[in-house]
Amino acid sequence: MDAQLAQLILNGIAVGSIIGLAAVGLTLTYGILRLSNFAHGDFMTLGAYLTLLANTNGVNIWLSMILGAIATVGAMLLSEKLLWSTMRDRRASSTTLIIISIGLGLFIRNGIILIWGGSNRDYNVPVSPAKDILGLKIPQNQLIVMGLAVLAILALHYLLQNTKIGKAMRAVADDIDLARVSGINVDQVVIWTWVIAGSLTALGGSMYGLITAVRPNMGWFLILPMFASVILGGIGNPYGAIAAALIIGITQEASTPLLGSQYKQGVALFIMILVLLIRPKGLFKSTI
Repeated sequence: MDAQLAQLILNGIAVGSIIGLAAVGLTLTYGILRLSNFAHGDFMTLGAYLTLLANTNGVNIWLSMILGAIATVGAMLLSEKLLWSTMRDRRASSTTLIIISIGLGLFIRNGIILIWGGSNRDYNVPVSPAKDILGLKIPQNQLIVMGLAVLAILALHYLLQNTKIGKAMRAVADDIDLARVSGINVDQVVIWTWVIAGSLTALGGSMYGLITAVRPNMGWFLILPMFASVILGGIGNPYGAIAAALIIGITQEASTPLLGSQYKQGVALFIMILVLLIRPKGLFKSTI
């Protein structure tokens, strides 16, 4: 394999891992809450900036990521309390929810610009030399990002398949009214959905900032690849979202020598449309 192509594939795996983590949160909120949250990318950005806030005030980067995730979960729970629960009680249409989520995303993005400014920021971490593995120059941060992504995915699998709350989440996704009649605490499931989505999304944002830079529009530029991953992987299927994100990430990066970096998002959407023409429900069926 050509060394440049191998390097691009590796970059694609790293970016795909990050998109996959955020896409899992997006597919969970849709599968369980029936919410197409266009503010999801901006919550990802918020997680990166909250990590930056802790890190630039002397906190270790890994602890900063945890604190950023906790704070992002708090912001998501606040939006649930102030917006989404009220809209569900009023039986708001999906169009109304989409418009509200776009407005929420704009509010978060402009709030970030107001507080931190519009320029790129970097974490306060030492510069690590790239590792030479099989002739490829692999930045240490990329290796860490891929390792963290694998650990997060394994933790998510365990939670969904082997815990009481995971089974309750699948039941609510199947039929919320039947789940409520069966004695499942739906409100608790909603809270757990936001906790999982917020944690994975903030972690994805922090990791993306680690391999690139932290900037106000980073999540907004990733929202289309996220939605493409959710749809391509089968709406409501977290494992499908991860697999689709890796496909999109690798294809995006591998296409840059031919098309240039400015057409990355177009590649992601083209792949989604092409697959949906053949499999309208995505590559995998819903599992939650």
